[in-house]
Amino acid sequence: MRIGMTLNYSCGFRESVAALGDYEKAGLDIVFVPEAYSFDAISQLGFVAARTERLEIASGILQIYTRTPTLTAMTAAGLDYVSDGRFTLGIGASGPQVVEGFHGQPYSAPLARTREIVEICRSAWRREEVVHEGTHYRIPLPPEQGTGLGKPLKLINRPVRERIPIALAAIGPKNVALAAEIAEGWMPMFFHPEKADEVWGPALAEGSARRDAALGTLDVMVSAPLAIGEDIDDLIDLARPQLALYIGGMGARGRNFYNDLARRYGYESQAAAVQDLYLSGRKDEAAAAVPADLLRATALIGPASHVTEQLDAFRAAGVTTLRVNPVAPDPARRLSDVEALKVMAS
Repeated sequence: MRIGMTLNYSCGFRESVAALGDYEKAGLDIVFVPEAYSFDAISQLGFVAARTERLEIASGILQIYTRTPTLTAMTAAGLDYVSDGRFTLGIGASGPQVVEGFHGQPYSAPLARTREIVEICRSAWRREEVVHEGTHYRIPLPPEQGTGLGKPLKLINRPVRERIPIALAAIGPKNVALAAEIAEGWMPMFFHPEKADEVWGPALAEGSARRDAALGTLDVMVSAPLAIGEDIDDLIDLARPQLALYIGGMGARGRNFYNDLARRYGYESQAAAVQDLYLSGRKDEAAAAVPADLLRATALIGPASHVTEQLDAFRAAGVTTLRVNPVAPDPARRLSDVEALKVMAS
């Protein structure tokens, strides 16, 4: 099982990157840089690539609506070049709140757009002339939509790899099936190992049945807060605000994919309560209302024996990469927790 880490995009980025050399030595395999309505992930990933040697880097995630497919391909090839072949392209649909609320783009047809983007990226990385006649993207632009002067082009540079790994962020059944079909990796949100097969098993089986064997085994990339030690139960509460944000605030009532996931896990009434509180502005109460057993099931927080049991549960559920968020109060403890987890996962 690979051990990865997600960098904080809201503050302390330079400090986090400065510490990555120590995490590399501790055995960290991959680092993810998110992109929400924050600084862009691309400039920060380039910075990480320049400050590391072995560590793999990944976008976690770029949403699909604000970059053209060919710009996404160019960007991925560029990051793979400056990192000497260490980049994974993590993409996803995000949600209407970010796409429409922050970027002013219509949130439409995420499944079809994702499939077309993946096709176009892989064509560009093979240095083929990019010609695509899709429902949502047409390259070159036909005369009736432009000047008629466009012609097929191929990427000028020769990419380090013609098959850069792609990981899809997905939690809905159709999106998960798509990830299992066309991507090298899948990034679900707050993964509950004991309920994962019930919630996602059919979708994964459906997509896997159409999967090209050349893609290899699907890399299941799961995020979890991390802290190892005795008498640290209070650290589990550090995960409450983020879960409350996603379950309660990432979308409108009736259009929140993360709230739907909590309900599919069996937390119907709790998910409704968290959303009601969050949307009414009572964020602290919403965080307090996040079910404790959901927090514990999706975290790696507790004594070493408990964390080992959780690792076994994640492994049994098919997880191959853990994206941890170390939450211990001091930097040295966070580093030692990652080092200990790497040993446990070996």
